[in-house]
Amino acid sequence: MFHNPSAASWKCTGPPANLAVEPFHKSLPYYVITPLIPLPELAQQLGLGHVLLKDESNRLGLPAFKILGASWAIHKAVAAKCNLPLTASLEVLGAAARKENIELVTCTEGNWGRAVSRMAKYLQIKAVIFVPDFMDEATQKKIRGEGAEVIVVDGDYNFSITKARDEAEKGGMLVMDVSWEGYEEVPEWVVEGYITMLTETDKQLHDLNIGRVTHAIASVGVGSWAQAVTMHYKTGSPSATVITVEPDTAACLKASLEAGEITPITTGQTIMNGMNCGTPSTTAWKVLKQGVDVSVTVSDTEVHHDLQYLHSQGVKNGPCGAATMTALKKLCKEKKDEVNLNDKSVVVLFSTEGARDYVVPSGA
Repeated sequence: MFHNPSAASWKCTGPPANLAVEPFHKSLPYYVITPLIPLPELAQQLGLGHVLLKDESNRLGLPAFKILGASWAIHKAVAAKCNLPLTASLEVLGAAARKENIELVTCTEGNWGRAVSRMAKYLQIKAVIFVPDFMDEATQKKIRGEGAEVIVVDGDYNFSITKARDEAEKGGMLVMDVSWEGYEEVPEWVVEGYITMLTETDKQLHDLNIGRVTHAIASVGVGSWAQAVTMHYKTGSPSATVITVEPDTAACLKASLEAGEITPITTGQTIMNGMNCGTPSTTAWKVLKQGVDVSVTVSDTEVHHDLQYLHSQGVKNGPCGAATMTALKKLCKEKKDEVNLNDKSVVVLFSTEGARDYVVPSGA
């Protein structure tokens, strides 16, 4: 774990949330509010007031939350390219995009690529998706099933970024949820798009007559989702404690927090495929280095066991989704008093993906 005590007093002073995001998502096919599931047995076991899980296993017809950021960022990017207002419908936007011969280009470890492909399908335009060589054929097939062209690179996620950038230089529209110097606008729109999940959560807690979130736990890949969580929960007063979780084989945020600067790492295999990233996004880093209270790493074996528990409770999520529960259990065991986890706490676990096949860790 890495504990940053100064984050407790840090406030996010960025622009307010874009009020157009949630109405846009409500206009998309298959929109429903995703469940916020109380876990009273876990709360009692850990001595906490409330533990609730935001279940993103079915978001806008896809088995992960990524479509929230992808749809909004693509909508804004295409509208800007075609000189259309943000109120333009998918049909109008698609017709303009086809007239401009817009082609979407990105790279992915799974869910992001499928989300981009789904938006391309709605707009009836081409999408080219680069994927790392460790991606299984079943995941590739799901992306291709949305109508995209999938290209497997001879390397890891960082190498797939390079290939996507090369392809975009030929004229494609690069749509990424990771930023670097000179490429920050679209990733910021992705972060903006994630606000829908957070505002839904606030409303659901209010409807359940439960107080404000005291502790929010978010998974980290490149950090864009964690950035959205941090900005949201470090804006209000009192602010919440923000906890991030990464695989112990791909802890690029923790390494960067310990070093005090973005620190690329070489990642290893993990069942948490969507979190297998070696370098934090530059725009995310600016927020996470100041606003993350605790960075936790977890093992595949721990996450596998906690996933089985959640499935027994009716939560059919995947390893990236279960990792937030694993992080909470570790915190309660090792730093409970330091981060003020007690019988008054309201903890939200953000579960970012639905159930999927994976190779069970050896010895689990």
